[in-house]
Formats: sequence, structure tokens, C-alpha cells
Amino acid sequence: MTADWYDALRRARAHAPFLARLIEREDSLRPLLDSGEGEAALAAARRAGEGAGDTGVALRRERRALALVLALGDLAGAFPLARVMAELSEFADRAMDAAIIAAIGARVPDAMPAGMIAIALGKHGAGELNYSSDIDPILLYDPATLPRRERDEPAEAAQRYAREIVRLLGEVTGEGYVFRVDLRLRPASEVSPLAISVDAATTHYESSALAWERAAFIRARACAGDVAAGERFLDSIRPFVWRRSLDFGAIEEVRRLSLRIRQRYAGPPEPGPGFNLKQGRGGIREIEFFAQTHQLIHGGRDATLRARGTRAALDGLAAAGVIAAEDARVLGEGYDRLRTVEHRLQMVADQQTHTLPEGAALDGVAHLDGLESGAALIAELHEICGAVAERYDAMLGTGDAEPVARAEAVPDTIAVRAADWTDGRYRAVRSEAAVAAFEAVKPRLLAAFAAAAEPATVLARWETLLERMPSAINVFRLLEARPGLLELLLDCLTLAPPLADELARRPERLDALIDRSALALPGDVAELAADMRCGEKDAGYEAGLDRIRVVVGERRFALGIQLIEAAHDPLAIAAGLSRLAEAAIGVAQEQAEAEFARVHGRVDGGELVVLGLGRLGGGALTHASDLDVVYVFTEGAEESDGGHPLGRSLYFNRLAQRLGAALSVPTAEGALYEIDTRLRPQGEKGPLAVGLPAFARYQREEAWTWEHMALTRARVLTGTPAARREVEGIVHEVLEAPRDPGTLRADVLRMRADMAAHKPAGGPLDAKLARGGLVDLEFVIHYLQLRERTAFTPDLTDAIARLAAAGFVAPELERHLHFLSRLLVGARLLAPDLAIPSGAAAQVLAQQTQTGDMEELLGTLVRARAGVANAWERAFGETLETSE
Repeated sequence: MTADWYDALRRARAHAPFLARLIEREDSLRPLLDSGEGEAALAAARRAGEGAGDTGVALRRERRALALVLALGDLAGAFPLARVMAELSEFADRAMDAAIIAAIGARVPDAMPAGMIAIALGKHGAGELNYSSDIDPILLYDPATLPRRERDEPAEAAQRYAREIVRLLGEVTGEGYVFRVDLRLRPASEVSPLAISVDAATTHYESSALAWERAAFIRARACAGDVAAGERFLDSIRPFVWRRSLDFGAIEEVRRLSLRIRQRYAGPPEPGPGFNLKQGRGGIREIEFFAQTHQLIHGGRDATLRARGTRAALDGLAAAGVIAAEDARVLGEGYDRLRTVEHRLQMVADQQTHTLPEGAALDGVAHLDGLESGAALIAELHEICGAVAERYDAMLGTGDAEPVARAEAVPDTIAVRAADWTDGRYRAVRSEAAVAAFEAVKPRLLAAFAAAAEPATVLARWETLLERMPSAINVFRLLEARPGLLELLLDCLTLAPPLADELARRPERLDALIDRSALALPGDVAELAADMRCGEKDAGYEAGLDRIRVVVGERRFALGIQLIEAAHDPLAIAAGLSRLAEAAIGVAQEQAEAEFARVHGRVDGGELVVLGLGRLGGGALTHASDLDVVYVFTEGAEESDGGHPLGRSLYFNRLAQRLGAALSVPTAEGALYEIDTRLRPQGEKGPLAVGLPAFARYQREEAWTWEHMALTRARVLTGTPAARREVEGIVHEVLEAPRDPGTLRADVLRMRADMAAHKPAGGPLDAKLARGGLVDLEFVIHYLQLRERTAFTPDLTDAIARLAAAGFVAPELERHLHFLSRLLVGARLLAPDLAIPSGAAAQVLAQQTQTGDMEELLGTLVRARAGVANAWERAFGETLETSE
């Protein structure tokens, strides 16, 4: 659309008395405006206060000039809404900074504004100031750095500066005013001074802040004065604003606040004369609250949702799958239009009004906007506000909702047990807030329990969950806000005892299930590692380890839900679990190395390399897998270069110990993995980490056959490309070395016989240890790899394909591998005791193994074991008994 400056000037003169006066008063700008040179006019407006000699006068002249140019540029279609709001907000920053400098300079000439901080809140903080807005800063000071006269106490000086800042900006003079300044958003504003020390403010937000203050700080930013100190303050209170677990209590807080606002609002309920565009139903504030509520709920876990601007917040929420894209579009477009009309109202007389006038005044606002009449404007606003109100009411649960299941339909046995849950025996449901949250979801919860395939099992595990949870408030609120999660919760309780136990230990695991990606497989290792690194910057070593545990715990739980929901092939789940572990190892090593280097420095030219073996090396973990790893290190300097240097071998052994602890020791966020290093050279008798020359020598000269079998699954997980190539070269050299077939066969058979004697099958569904199971299959593959010196790959599927192509195994062995692997992965959750499950768990396990039912599954298991036995007999020339 081509900007029409002529028509903008015409409408401004005809329908906006304030603008008409400015057009006449700011005669130096008129040639640029008449010729439509918007950018030049804007640049000139920014210079309007130059040469005034007085800060207050200079700011007032700049404000008048900007008000005129921005208004006409807006009316002409030259400056979009976002540009207008940004320019107004940037001017507020400049004005606040100039006022701080002037206030301090009047007492301490030439002093820098160190220690005096302005925190912008509301629309100013978001960069969304309206045309005639006030500003709502919080003024803070640091007593240690605040410039002051020698006889002034820091608090006294700060209050003097604050009063002068308010006067410089807000006093109405012959030049006008700059901004009305409202300091009532500061902590305990009824009793607190105008400026508050940083320490006092921090204490307030950490201990006694109110719920609305959290929402206010979503849009907070350090805007003027000592900006660096302001940013440090905001960093310090970030945990107050952004809570790590999903906070559905925010909905209740916003619901109460919204009801109070609506009760106090005396205007018409729908657009018309007297309707308030900001406070009315479906107005600007409800769009802002909609975005901020979802940000409060989800922003603690997802830093990408912490945008200050309303449109940016809505778009980010939609991109993350938190709200529907259509809702983001409707609310975003509605917000822009309501803000535009708000500007039109304020252009008329430079008043901070949001209320629609009546009669000719309403027509005048419509004409200023380019519409035919006030009636046309009302009709447009009616449609916008109706759509906003509908979505806002749905979020708060105050609109027309589907009726929940009636408690009367629940069997008496369940209702009686439910009454016991709130009698005080369960710590998680003792508080009034917890009981209230439970009552809100009780009808739907009990109806779901009654309809479950195995109600007694579900109730027993639910009560175990209540007994172990420290608090159930957030779980109840989560189920109320996301009813679809109830089905997942029931499946978790019914089908998978390990997941139910994990949920009892960490109820916040449910948080991960409401994201758009809850039923999506995890990304590649690099993507997962990036997620594990994205905690608070400079948060420290322990916080970094906590972040790894949070990501692994949530992803592992989500993968468990995907498994019991049969959302993906168990083989894909196993690969996802392996990628997750590999990312955790890599990030934990980065953090352990950085922490270790702070004291001991680094070994120049040397590095620690982690090899994964077993299922980790093969890239196919289960939920019960530990991590088989071997630590090796490359050669480098003789000792480290830190303040407390260590010799090379001691350095890397202690670093490996630190890494193992980082991966295994429980922190506040729980445990991570069990680490098994027994496959290292010389086993438990040898050092934890060995240099590559020693590793190569041991593998060539001393290693047992079983160690070389384990090495066939070795995969380098960490290290530079050069180090990886060096380790891989040693592994390949060892594996491809000639060996006596008879000795190899005897060693393998003896090892398997010993294992069978000490580790018998744990149950009828033991796909791993039962004869003809995965262990026997792996022994066949590794034996053939070593005997034929071929098909060396940690991926068993690939190894079987290569061996089958060479004629050493039957091609159908791959099918047996996949069936047994699916059964292993699924049974770890659905049948952890390896007994044959019944009911829904049996159905899901059959689905996971691509069989019709449990009978077909057991038949397929018999055939798979027989197929492995055939491969065994073909490889070793002896019969494998699989009938036990």
C-alpha cells in the first residue's frame, strides 16, 4: 500500500485537535511531512531537542516532534504499528536515561549513572508503548556504586534522584510533558520508597512477591541507567518468574485476576460507546493475559517462549505447539487492530484513554481511522472482541465447556476409596490448595478409573503414586488443563510399572507430555546435546549436570509413553534411547572437562575418548540398560598446565572418574545412568582410563577372546575426528588379526556355558538370556565376525546382512533379531518380571512385536529361538537346546 501523507494530514486536521495544533506548532517539520519524507521527518524529530540547554525542555520538544511524525506516518500507512510502538518505546528509554543522568549530574557533576537502574515493565518493557502511554518503571539502586555527595546516605541520594526523574519526565510545562511516570509496580509500593536497593528488591521477589508480579516481569528489561547492573538483577530473579516445572496454577491465578477486573469494570460488556478497548471483555488486556498465562506455564521449561512482545509471544507459543496456530493468528491480528484503534483514540487529544466515545466523537475517531462511520468501527470491534473473548474464556474454563463425567456414575467402591485420598493420610493431598485442585478434576478422574480395563490395578498404583509424591497440586491442575493426558496417565499406571514408579518419584515427568513433540522420536545426537546445554548461562557445574538429568529424564519418560502407546517401532525407541545416552555422555564430558580444567588445567595434545560397547555401542538401548563404556586417552604433554598440575595418566584417570560421577551420581534432579566399566583392559583390576599405546598393546597381547567379542560392538562416542580415527584404527587392527578357529570356537562355547550356568533365563519372556535368545544370537555373530575377519560393525542388523550376503548365516536371522529385540525393549516396561502379562499389557506387547495376540507372540518366540538355534548349530556344529 502506498503511503498517503496528504490524506493523513487532512484527517489529522479534521478529526484530531491535538495533531492539528502540533502541525501548526512544529512548522520546521511541515515541509518534510507535506512532501511525504517520513524517514527524514523522523530523523529530524529525534533532533528536535538539540540545543535546548535543558534536559527537560529537550525531551519535551523531542516528544512533541515524535508524536506528530509517528502519528502522521501511522495514519498515512508509512509506519506499521510495530514500528510506531518500537519508536515510542525507544524514546522512553532515551528519556529515562537522560533523566537519570541529569538527576545524578545535578548533585554530582560529570558522574556516570552507575548504580541507578530503571527496569521497564508492561508495554514499555515489551517495546509496545501506546501513543499516549505512561511508563511503569521500577527504580533500583546499588548503594556500593551509586554516585552521591559525601554527606548523602545512599538511600537518601537514591530517593532524591527518583523524585527528580519523575519531575523531569512527568511535570507539565509550557513545552508539554515527556511521560507520566507510575512507580506503583515497585515492591510493596504502599510503604516502600520510590527507589529500592537491589538487595531489598531481590529479597522481595525471592520471598514475598505476589502472583501478578510474576506476570509483570515477563516483559521486564533493563532500559536505562546502569543497564548492566539491571540485567544482572533480572538474571538473579529469573527463577521467580520462570519456574522449571509446568505451572498450571498460573491459570487459576489469572482466572481470579480476570474475574476481579471484570467485576470492577463498569463499562458495556460489548463494543459500543463507553466500551474500554483495554479492560473490556475480549480487549487488549485479555490478549496479553492469554499470551502471558501460557508463557508462565511453559516458559520455565522452554526458554524460546520468553518473548516480551505480545505478537512474538503468540507466534512462539504456536510454533512450540502450545496453542493452535489459528488462535495465534486470530489473537495476533486482533491485538494489532485493537492497538491501532487505541492509538486513534489517543491521537485526538493526547489523553491516555481506551474508551470509545459516543455520537459525533465516535464518528470522528472512525473517520480519523479512515472508516465511514462509528457504526462501521463498532461492527468491526464486535467481531474482533467476540473472537478474543471466546478463546480467553476457553483458556480460563469459564465459557461453555463440555460437561465432565458425573461423580454419581462412579461405583461406590471407587468413590469410597477416593474419599480417603483427602482425609490427611497422603502428604500430597493435605493442603487446602491440593484438595481444591483435586476436587476440580475428581469427576473426570474417577470416571476414568471406573472405565479402565483393570480398575483395581489402576487404583492401587494411583494410591502408590499419591503416597510417594511430595505434592499433587500440579498433577491435578495439569490433568484439569489437559484432559487428554488422563488417558496417558491411566496407560502408564495400568501397563508399565517402571513408568508409574518413575512418575511417583518425579511427578513433573508429566510436563513433557503436553508438548507438541511428546510423541515424536528424539532428534539426532547434536540436537539433543544442544538441548542439554541450553540451561541458564554461567549457572555452574551442578546446574549443568541437573540440566542433563532433566532432559534425559523427560525424554526417557516420553519414550516410555511412546512405547506403551505403540506410537513407534520399539527398534526406533531403542535407537532414540541410545542417541539420548550418547548426547548425555558428550555434554557431561564437556562439563566435566571444563570443571576439571579450572583446577588442573589441560594436557596439551591429549584428550579423553569414550568408547561405547554392548547395546550402547550397537545403538539400541532399553529403558533398563546400563552403559558399557571404556575410557582411553591420546598421548600429549607429560602433565597438565593448571595451577595444580597432574601427570598425564593420573589426570585422565581422575577426569574419567569425574565423568563417571557426572553420569551416575544422583543430584537434585535424580539419577541418570548406571555406568559399567568392567570391559576395560584388565577389568576391575586395571586403571579406569588407559593411554592408547597401552590399550593397543593389551588388546593385541593380553585380551581374552570375550574381550575381543565385546570389541566387535565398540563405537567411539566422543573425541576429535583425529582421536576417533586413531581409536577406530586400533579396534579394526585388533579385530582383523588372524586367530586360530579351534581355539576361538572353544573359548566362545566355554564362555556361553559359564554364562548360562550363572545367568539363567529370568522368565518365559526373557528374550535375552533364554537359550536361543539374543545372547546366543550375538555369540553366533561375534564368533563368525572374528573367525571370518569380516562384517565388523557394531550394528547387529548390518552385521547379519553382511554375513548373510557372504553365506555364513541365513537371511531370516535378521527377522529373528528384530522380533527378539522388540520383545526385549517392550518387556522392560510391560513385563519387567518377564512373566507373561495379561489384559491390556499383553495386547500392547503383542502389538509392539508385530504379532496379533499373546498366543501368536509366544509362538513367534518359539520359532525365533529355533531359528537362532539353527544358526548356532550351523556355526558351531552342535545342537542348542531351547526347550526349557
